[in-house]
Amino acid sequence: MRIGILTGGGDCSGLNAVIRAVTKHLIISERAEVFGFENGFLGLIENRYRKLDYLSVSGILAQGGTILGTHNKANPLKYFGADNADVSDVVLKNYNDLKLDGLVVIGGDGTMSISFALQQKGINIIGVPKTIDNDLMQTDRTFGFDTAVGVATDAVDRLQTTGQSHDRVMILETMGRYAGWIALEASIAGGADIVLIPEIPYDIEVVAEVCRNRAKKQRFTIIVVAEGAAPKDGKMTVRETIDDSPDPLRLGGVANVIRYELEQRIDSEIRVTVLGHIQRGGTPTPFDRILATRYGSFAADVVKKKEWGVMVALQNNELVTVPLESVANKTKTVPLDSDLIRTAKSVGTSFGS
Repeated sequence: MRIGILTGGGDCSGLNAVIRAVTKHLIISERAEVFGFENGFLGLIENRYRKLDYLSVSGILAQGGTILGTHNKANPLKYFGADNADVSDVVLKNYNDLKLDGLVVIGGDGTMSISFALQQKGINIIGVPKTIDNDLMQTDRTFGFDTAVGVATDAVDRLQTTGQSHDRVMILETMGRYAGWIALEASIAGGADIVLIPEIPYDIEVVAEVCRNRAKKQRFTIIVVAEGAAPKDGKMTVRETIDDSPDPLRLGGVANVIRYELEQRIDSEIRVTVLGHIQRGGTPTPFDRILATRYGSFAADVVKKKEWGVMVALQNNELVTVPLESVANKTKTVPLDSDLIRTAKSVGTSFGS
């Protein structure tokens, strides 16, 4: 058996744990040859890979990032290195020349969308769900998310102490793109006073009123805002547009927009912290190490069964497979009837609405 593996899209904690689990399991159980493609789909396009053995994936469980490297622009269906042409036939040739039986692709929604298209071209693919945003359909949890929430929660805790000391309004901006999962869970874990997420448009007057009321009592306010949050009848804040990216809109800066709006409405001092890529890097939490290892081991089992065209997923704490088609080109946002929203509201957290 000859299997390829790659990590696509943005980096996150836990990628190496999946690479380790897939490789070790297939070597131990099948004496398989495993080939790691470098820099995601770019390695598959340019035929850059290296053979992975037992020792080469040892000692990487707790290591952040990915030993194979990744790339968030190398889309074989619209390759920037060939004037945005479709080079999937090149990918298929490289796959066949290496005589691979299948390919394990670790990534988020963009990566799974590309994987589904390549599956249609004749490449045997099994997907593994990765993203700090937790926005992949058909799975309860993606690895990397718990680590990102932990980083954001730690930031909330730290901002609370300085906010209390100076009677300030402290605004924390998290990642998450079009979904509010990181902001919502970090706000619950950190006890934030206001959380603003893309799924619930906010009213700046409501946000200001909460700040004014708290200034009379607790004297400080902690606001957690997801980068995709937007005001009622307004738009998301776009930091920049990158035309050759699968997701051209780069969100960011909404915390500073809110700061400006609040400064016109309240007397308190306001400070902004933007976490950015701090949420992506570093050592994975024990939860993410375990989840990533479970995903990798299960993916290897699926490889052995030759069940191609699927993504492994976590549903009700059980590992299952779902068709790539059911994940491709879709985003899982926070449902308005989510128990997390109900829980946050029950302890007095405002959603600015």
